[in-house]
Amino acid sequence: MEQNRQECFGYTTAGESVTRYWLCNDTMQIGIINLGAAIQSVIVHDRTGQLVDVALGYDNPLAYETQAQFIGAIIGRYGNRIARSRFTLDGVEYLLPANDGRNHLHGGSGFHTRLWQGELESNKLMLQLVSPAGADGYPGTLHVDVCYTLTNKALEIHYRAYTDAPTLCNLTNHAYWNLAGHTTGAEAIARHQICLPADYFTSIDSEAIPTGTLCPVEGTPLDLRKPIKMSAKWDSPYTQIQNVGGYDHNYVLRGSIGTLHAAGQVYSPDSGIVMSVKTTLPGVQFYSGNSLANTPVGKDGTVYSRRSGFCLETQFYPDSIHHSAWPQAILRPNEIWSHYTSYHFSTK
Repeated sequence: MEQNRQECFGYTTAGESVTRYWLCNDTMQIGIINLGAAIQSVIVHDRTGQLVDVALGYDNPLAYETQAQFIGAIIGRYGNRIARSRFTLDGVEYLLPANDGRNHLHGGSGFHTRLWQGELESNKLMLQLVSPAGADGYPGTLHVDVCYTLTNKALEIHYRAYTDAPTLCNLTNHAYWNLAGHTTGAEAIARHQICLPADYFTSIDSEAIPTGTLCPVEGTPLDLRKPIKMSAKWDSPYTQIQNVGGYDHNYVLRGSIGTLHAAGQVYSPDSGIVMSVKTTLPGVQFYSGNSLANTPVGKDGTVYSRRSGFCLETQFYPDSIHHSAWPQAILRPNEIWSHYTSYHFSTK
């Protein structure tokens, strides 16, 4: 069995050393770098017992610095989009950098470009970051702790954050997965089967901004309540699909905020690998990698093309600050933002 360890992963363009940490047991090997607190490798057994790396990633820090797809990284302060790059909190308006057309995406320069402080403890990796007041336009100094834990056949992520002034907080992980192996491309992804336990989704406009309506999945291509081939409807003429060129939608999960509930399951018939996701958060963004192209060359010299990976990003709903009836990702002093997501791997 490989041993837990840490090693130099290379250097940033500013000359700072980047560390890769390995969490290992008999069933899995997890590689995480402190640049963006990014998941760099997830190595599991397929149905034949062979080891397969199912996480997209890069072999050097420069690729993580120059990529535009957020591969593997912890996202903050606010995962997903905020409309028109502004919000009002307690009567004060805050302006954010527009990095997705006129809208704000994944925290702007965000947490994915920062070096985190890491500490390896047994089967856990603790990563810490301080986001100063005013960073990317957000109020309050935000302290963030992310704990990656390797258990039997599962990678668990526990997020904690606190602030000294009211602010927004919506942390997630932006791993791209290919359960047939990260080198196998879009053809393998097309054969994946996905199931999401959600009766509603947040409808979006052509800029991927929520309209404010929770729409039933019933009778639409977004109905994934029973396992369906991932490619079966990702080119549907349905307006919601056409708005973003595939799936890039927030699903409203069953279960209450703070209690652990299912967020989705994906199966690769090529490898036999099953990934089951659970979370304490109210939503999950299913993204079919519609814009995953023109990214730096990946691990093992792999060129990641459009739809060669998918994401399941657990989260509060996108742009929730502009929709008061939705669960709010507002964090105030003397509160702790504490949520949990797990990725369990098995075979069939």
